Parts: sequence; C-alpha cells; structure tokens
Amino acid sequence: MIAIRRSKERGHADHGWLDSYHTFSFAGYRDPRFMGFRTLRVINEDRVAPGMGFGKHGHQDMEILSYVLDGALEHRDSMGNRRVLAAGDVQKMSAGTGVEHSEMNPSAEEEVHFLQIWILPRTLGITPDFIEKTFPEEAKKNRLCPIAAPVGSGLDGTLEIHQDVTLYASILEPGRELSLPLAAGRHAWVQVARGGVEVNGRSLDAGDGAALSAEAAVTLSVPADAASPAELLLFELA
Repeated sequence: MIAIRRSKERGHADHGWLDSYHTFSFAGYRDPRFMGFRTLRVINEDRVAPGMGFGKHGHQDMEILSYVLDGALEHRDSMGNRRVLAAGDVQKMSAGTGVEHSEMNPSAEEEVHFLQIWILPRTLGITPDFIEKTFPEEAKKNRLCPIAAPVGSGLDGTLEIHQDVTLYASILEPGRELSLPLAAGRHAWVQVARGGVEVNGRSLDAGDGAALSAEAAVTLSVPADAASPAELLLFELA
C-alpha cells in the first residue's frame, strides 16, 4: 500500500524571514490525518533568509536531524557545540533530558534551504548529545547512502539515533533505478527534496512524500528523459 502526500497539500507558514512547508502537523498547522508516520513526527522544508534564524529555544525527548540542501546553517547549543553546516552536511541532536539550541543563517546574502526532521525516541530521558557529518554527493550518487541508523546497528559512518529507523539519502540520475527490500512488518517513507522520482511506479515531484506499508520493497527510479537527477530521503522503520 502506498499513500502519497503531495507537496501542495502540506501545511505552509511564511513568516517573511522563514518560508516553511510542513509534511506533518507542526506549530500552528494541525491536521489530525497527518500527525506523523510511525515514529517519524516532523519533516519541515525550511528556507531561512540571510542573517535570520531560530533563536535559542528548548527541546526534550526528540531525535532531531537537519539535512542541508543549499546555503549554510549555524548551530549553537547549551552543550557547548557550535558548528556551521553546508550543503551535504547532516546534524543529529538527541534532546533527551533537555537541551537549548539555535539554528541561524550566518550568510549576509544567501538563504539556507534545509530539511528539519524529528523522530520520536524509543528511550526517554537520555543524556543529550550532538554530532554532525558530511555526506558528499559522490557517496549518494545512484546509491542508497545510509546517513542515520539505530544505536548499535553496526552501520559504519552513520549518525546514531535512539530509534529503530534507518535513514538513507540518494541522488539518483536519469535512467537509474534502486531498490530496498522491506521485511515483513517494516514500513518506509520517501521524501523528495529535488527533482522527480518514481516510487513503486508512482510519480513524485520535489516536496512530495510517500508512505509505504505491506510492500515487499521500495523501488526508486528516474525516467531516462528527466531533465535532472532526483535527491531524496528514504526512511526505513518499524
């Protein structure tokens, strides 16, 4: 079974400095039909104006991932971390018992475009932590590159999260196809960041998402005549 969440159906908030699209209910946008998918709670596509951003605020008991598409994102938190992320960088913050952070656009000229992802943890009250890693384009080209995985999964090079979710990123070129088997009882969510891709025969465009349940595999393909590659995230989860 495949359920498509079209980009134009998402919640939208334009604050001037922030242009944000919400795949699931978030902040002032509420839709009881879209409160998340399994343990995946938030996928926001955010564009933040130069010199602006999210000031210091707190989180608790949430796994938070930021996937930078364009521009730069400056992270600061109450654990003493300070990083500037660029396109291809991914950060993970386990909020656990509580952490304060800010996410700002340090550029005076360019907006930053990124995906903000929240995953419900399977263990509450853990010690907060933060890590970031670069996943270059070559690592994602025409393959499913694992970027986040459960603690203890053994997947080298991934960001460890406290939930049974494995997150893959891919940049799939025209004429190419990939497939990920799904074991019985497993599910998947595909989020298209750029371009267009077919998911088990269904066409998705940038901003679209798809929930897959009771499927033997997730098959991703880009038509040979497509004008550009597709960039996407694939969540495999219980």
